[in-house]
Amino acid sequence: MTEKCGVVGVSLDGRNAARPLYYGLYALQHRGQESAGIITHDGFQQHSHVDMGLVGDVFDEDDLDQLNGAAGIGHVRYPTAGSVDSSCAQPFSVSFKSGSLGLSHNGNLVNADEIRDELAGMGHAFTSDGDTEAIAHDLARNLLDADLVRAVKRTMQRIHGSYSLTIMHDDTVMGVRDPQGNRPLCIGKLEDGYILASESAAIDTLDGELVRDVRPGELVVLQEDGQGFDSYQLVELENTAHCFFEHVYFARPDSIIDDSLVYEVRRNLGRKLWEESGVESDVVMPVPDSGRAFASGYADAASETTPDGEERDEHDDGVEFAEGLMKNRYVGRTFIMPTQDERERAVRLKLNPIKSTVEGKTVTLIDDSIVRGTTSTQLVQLLKDCGAEEVHMRIGAPPIVAPCYMGIDMATRDELIAADKSVDEIAETIEADSLAYLSTDSVADVLESDRIDLCMGCVTGEYPYDIEGEETDRAVDRPAVGEGTIPADD
Repeated sequence: MTEKCGVVGVSLDGRNAARPLYYGLYALQHRGQESAGIITHDGFQQHSHVDMGLVGDVFDEDDLDQLNGAAGIGHVRYPTAGSVDSSCAQPFSVSFKSGSLGLSHNGNLVNADEIRDELAGMGHAFTSDGDTEAIAHDLARNLLDADLVRAVKRTMQRIHGSYSLTIMHDDTVMGVRDPQGNRPLCIGKLEDGYILASESAAIDTLDGELVRDVRPGELVVLQEDGQGFDSYQLVELENTAHCFFEHVYFARPDSIIDDSLVYEVRRNLGRKLWEESGVESDVVMPVPDSGRAFASGYADAASETTPDGEERDEHDDGVEFAEGLMKNRYVGRTFIMPTQDERERAVRLKLNPIKSTVEGKTVTLIDDSIVRGTTSTQLVQLLKDCGAEEVHMRIGAPPIVAPCYMGIDMATRDELIAADKSVDEIAETIEADSLAYLSTDSVADVLESDRIDLCMGCVTGEYPYDIEGEETDRAVDRPAVGEGTIPADD
């Protein structure tokens, strides 16, 4: 699986925004590695630099020096909707008679094609097949006859899906989070201004202070010269649909998402994993790096109680935590390898077992998820080849049984091993001595959330949005798109 995108926006008191945006994007690089871009505005005109590649490769000193202005937005992208080329790189910019507009998008729209077809029929010319351009054109149209707040609200009432946006209209920077809060977005205070970012780690990088999350359905407008921000609650729904996988896998462990430190959430998920399906073994080890916090929490819980929930004797230390797999950080992610053989070879290049930790021992291996099962099969085999007597796998999330339509690049049902196999069948396939996943109830419990306030479509097959051919987990009203459907202001 790959993350969606990362967005950032700043408004500062006289200082050029380019370098803070650059550092913010560096902090969000894990959310997208295909392209990076920054748009700034100096009060007179817009400046833009967007290209394919990593943040450090896309920008040099000259590029940053030419991005003048104290306000700006930035973006890192991993494509989930649209082509893998520069036409879909962001921020997306458009000029029209009401000014200039820049937009960065994290998420995925369900009805982008409907909006694009409607606008194309009205004469709008599109340069990409991405959903971000559809949002930009719709907002630009609404800005022709409405003020900023009303224009944003009209667009929010037409687009359906997940989105966190940083928007720049001339030199005004805004942040918008979809009404169900599926994608994260937060506000931070800097010494000389304010910042909007996908994760609080970007705020930390700039020595800022996290103020709070942008609320679902909220528009935040950063004041010029970095003096503060204004808030407008444009849409309010009874339930949210926060993506639980942000906490399980995607967000940086040091980020705070929806008031929770991601690292502590993962540790607590690991503790729950021990309570639900702990198994006595000689050693518990993480799959680096994704399983580390889970394994830490699992081992802590194992030191306190037995698998049956009984308190341990003071001389019984429980299961030993150890780093038994060493990661080669110069090997690319295994899921981008085009063939099965290459993916299997990449696992062996990427991870090497420590023989003294594994040989002659029973091992519990902790990871965040199993997608195709290829990596898990290879890891179990690696440990057994290294002399492990038994290998038990424990997963800090429920089985992934369905694809994600909300902006995560995930395998299809045909590729998902849990889509048509039971847990016992998966254990047999990956040749583990046992396998257990965390339950959906435990995930909701750790996140201190009602199940209905989370998006768990990938593990339940029921989604919080109206997606053709899929079941919903709540009553959903899909916006009408077409002639005469512009929402009335209220």
